[in-house]
Amino acid sequence: RLTKNEPICAFPFTAKHYDPDTTEPISSGLQSLEELLSWKRSEANPFNVATVPLANREPSLASTPHRTLVSHDMMGGYLDDRFLQGAESDAPYVFYHWQYIDVFNYFSHNTVTIPPSVWTNAAHRHGVIVLGTFITEWTDGGKMCEVFLKEEESYRAVADRLVQIAHCYGFDGWLINIENPLGETAVKNTPLFLRYLTDQMHERVPGSMVLWYDSVLENGQLKWQNELNPSNRVFFSACDGIFTNYNWTEQNLEGMKAYSAAQGRLADIFVGVDVFARGEVVGGKLETNKALEMIRKHDFSTAIFAPGWVYESIPDKNDFRKEQDKFWSLLSDFLYVHRPSSPLPFVSSFCQGAGTSLYWRGQREVDRSWFNLDAQELQPLYYRETLEGEGWLRTQGCPEDAWSGGSSLLVEGVLPSMLSKVCARIFSLQVPLSSRVFVSLIYKPSPGVTVSLELKTADATLCTHRGVQDIPSDSIEPVALTEDHQLMRQFSQSCGQWNPDGWTVRCSQLELQGCALRDVCVSVQRDGGDKDTPFKCRVGEIMILDAESLSVPPLPVQSVCLYDVVWLRGANKLNLNATLRWRYPAQLVRHFLLSLIGRAYCPLFRVTELTVPEPPGLLELVVEPVSREGFRVPESQWGRRSLSYTEERTDQS
Repeated sequence: RLTKNEPICAFPFTAKHYDPDTTEPISSGLQSLEELLSWKRSEANPFNVATVPLANREPSLASTPHRTLVSHDMMGGYLDDRFLQGAESDAPYVFYHWQYIDVFNYFSHNTVTIPPSVWTNAAHRHGVIVLGTFITEWTDGGKMCEVFLKEEESYRAVADRLVQIAHCYGFDGWLINIENPLGETAVKNTPLFLRYLTDQMHERVPGSMVLWYDSVLENGQLKWQNELNPSNRVFFSACDGIFTNYNWTEQNLEGMKAYSAAQGRLADIFVGVDVFARGEVVGGKLETNKALEMIRKHDFSTAIFAPGWVYESIPDKNDFRKEQDKFWSLLSDFLYVHRPSSPLPFVSSFCQGAGTSLYWRGQREVDRSWFNLDAQELQPLYYRETLEGEGWLRTQGCPEDAWSGGSSLLVEGVLPSMLSKVCARIFSLQVPLSSRVFVSLIYKPSPGVTVSLELKTADATLCTHRGVQDIPSDSIEPVALTEDHQLMRQFSQSCGQWNPDGWTVRCSQLELQGCALRDVCVSVQRDGGDKDTPFKCRVGEIMILDAESLSVPPLPVQSVCLYDVVWLRGANKLNLNATLRWRYPAQLVRHFLLSLIGRAYCPLFRVTELTVPEPPGLLELVVEPVSREGFRVPESQWGRRSLSYTEERTDQS
């Protein structure tokens, strides 16, 4: 057996948090009331704790009159996304239209569905809150409800555990879905349970939400109403809102709008839309827009259930991006575009969290398919626009080539003869700008056109008025800096040695006063002539920084720790499995480079199946932060941990 020659940090190793074959960390739900009540924070899965705080956006959730919830119900849940450090997947389901939605619900038929942290991180990066699901069903669900809803002590115990789980794992609330009849005592206690859970969630997680699914009636009968009415009002009044069943008609919507309990709370009524179009429903599938049009006409919020239909319904999963963009473009007229409003730096390389290869600075580092939503960058606007004459413009994800991650943004179209240039809006923002701003655009244009960045800014004081959508803006076209400019030298020094390999890097400086960034556009201009001009431009990265940040010294990695070490013998090789933890502000990094291993997206990583030399041996694990701006940290600031090991033989009698 192998022994370690130096002290190893002690931490609990809970088997259910790891894949039994590889010891990779995985996410899972809780299967029973007993498992929920016995849950302890000390035994929680450290890998499933979200590390990305909820970003600011405008309009905020509280000020959005027509909210949009997506309930992600897909083939039982916990698929490739359960692997919290990513998985090899040729054509995974990814969601990247975050700017349209307000709430993301991870749904499965586990009693307690805990969202995988990769989803919470991706949603939070875009300012979207995340709900888990608490569900009871069928005969067993009825028995469970009679137990935990029998008295105040028991329902408070369940609520307390749900609050603790959400707080521990960093998500934002719960969808409560009781789909079984309730006895007299249980149904009487259900609103009290909801109110206590909602109050406790609001106290522990500011901005959190608890929703009730339209199922059980005030008398305990299981009967879906497809609306808010006197039979289910008591549950709606006890929490933050209701998610209605899907088989509604316009008559239901008209009745709800006039109902006294709905007054002042129309935004809290999420009218359900089943994208699979099961039962007697309005719209669904590629006619889901018909349902949204009717819902918005009556001023309600909406809950879009199972938009993974797009993925599940296509035979060739390689067509997924095209079909996904088509589906959401049909809905876009009935959805808000939310503006990220976090302060600088603003950085995106457009990675969607998956790819056929993994790129860094235009070079292919890993040549295999991968999926990891932790790698998803801030997503742009994806759309198609018709121009004058025969002209058109489209933006879409492009996995064939990338600057960083798994995809770039492809801006393509036809520049019509009557236009000399076209401007593609890539991001809609509300970001306060410093007085001196550094801008970087990395792109690959097709011949015959010139590509540049166009920024639209507004008076920052105007942008503080919430709900103001049409703020006057000024258009700025940054002028490229020369290579000998001081900021360019600082930028090059920060980036280290790199070879763009066909990519064009254009850097600019802006001097501003009291401005906020409203739109980031890519301008495509014809080089000459007046004919219709087809064009393609791959945009690899857009970066907007406070110029002062180029000279800010980086922090050192601290407290590198190794624990949960497992040695596995394979065919003529020795594999190390261990957990590596360190201290470094996660919000300052794009990712960490781990020597011999790959990338990590938070200061915690499970090393799995790392082949090491035969003992005795000495192994050094190195942690190198890469800043959000993509800058390399000096080697003196890296973190290191050494592991020496020998083989101890024991006599067998």
